[in-house]
Amino acid sequence: MIARTLLLLVAGACFGFGLAFSGMTNPTRVTDFLDVVGNWDPTLMFVMAGALGTYGVGMAIFRRAKDGRGWFGTSLPRACVLSIDWRLLAGAVVFGIGWGLGGICPGPALANLAAWRTEAVVFVPAMIVGMFLAQRLLGADRD
Repeated sequence: MIARTLLLLVAGACFGFGLAFSGMTNPTRVTDFLDVVGNWDPTLMFVMAGALGTYGVGMAIFRRAKDGRGWFGTSLPRACVLSIDWRLLAGAVVFGIGWGLGGICPGPALANLAAWRTEAVVFVPAMIVGMFLAQRLLGADRD
């Protein structure tokens, strides 16, 4: 249990450092990426491509090396087209609208919270309330 927690903390710290190093904790990067007819900034596209490429290659290697099992015997996620339902689509729409308007999402928000940035101090508690309400009222995280 301690080794797993330590691994998760290290992975989270690497993720936060990567976000900060690439400038993705700055909400202006996101809003500029979405402003395709104005001051468009393609940086986010390259960060996303790098992350997806790393994840894809890493998962392919890990699945072969560990017989489809993750570290500590956990099962690795599998794609399932049947899991696309109204809750997933509604959540994606709400997330996308909020991300586009505010330029911040959960990962950068937590990294910004460590730096006590104002938007994160407001966003993170609101995100926690939203997650709680989604779980209680809409049955999120329940199958």
